[in-house]
Amino acid sequence: MQVSIVIPIYNEKSTLHEIVARVRAVEALNLKEIILVDDCSTDGTRELLESGFDEPLFKKIYHDVNQGKGAALRSGFAEATGAVVAIQDADLEYDPEELPGLIRPIVKGQADVVYGSRFQGGGPKRVVFFWHMIGNRFLTLLSNMVTNLNLTDMECCYKIFCREVIDQFQIEESRFGVEPEMTAKISKLDVRIFEVGISYYGRTYDEGKKIGWRDGVRAIYAILKYGLFR
Repeated sequence: MQVSIVIPIYNEKSTLHEIVARVRAVEALNLKEIILVDDCSTDGTRELLESGFDEPLFKKIYHDVNQGKGAALRSGFAEATGAVVAIQDADLEYDPEELPGLIRPIVKGQADVVYGSRFQGGGPKRVVFFWHMIGNRFLTLLSNMVTNLNLTDMECCYKIFCREVIDQFQIEESRFGVEPEMTAKISKLDVRIFEVGISYYGRTYDEGKKIGWRDGVRAIYAILKYGLFR
């Protein structure tokens, strides 16, 4: 099955080349395309994209105004043509070598959607922020209560979809509320959802981490809005 990788990008000049090289180095991936969505970066990332990544493998999308991760995924999903669509962050927190394991349940015909989980599996996990972990677990618990799923890491970046699944919902959230939004909408579809444990190489704020407490508040809003009222 051919795979489209969607990479939302915002101010990732220092990691962009490395993450793309890591994705391309995964021999087990049947890559159809890598979709690079620049969400109006201001650190020189856009100039890097404009001066390279010109092979047919790449699709480049530029936002003229910073809108957020959800908007970047909305743009990327619209251009994806592979039978499988996978999300890959550009900040090196997630290891592309684990993508084949995440995609395997779909290839085997067992799953339609696969989530990664930073709270399962035996891979290495960087020790970072206690309260972020508590926040992630709380949001996952609240999401599960609303959707009646039993995920362990709803906020995980790694989400893999059969192409037919992403054709059945439209992303409305422009920022980090997109994670609970997608989860709520998927829970209402007749699809098989699997979870696979992954490694996690978290960043500190000094290293470029962007998510904050306001995003947590928006996530709660999105859980309730799309899970209960839509």
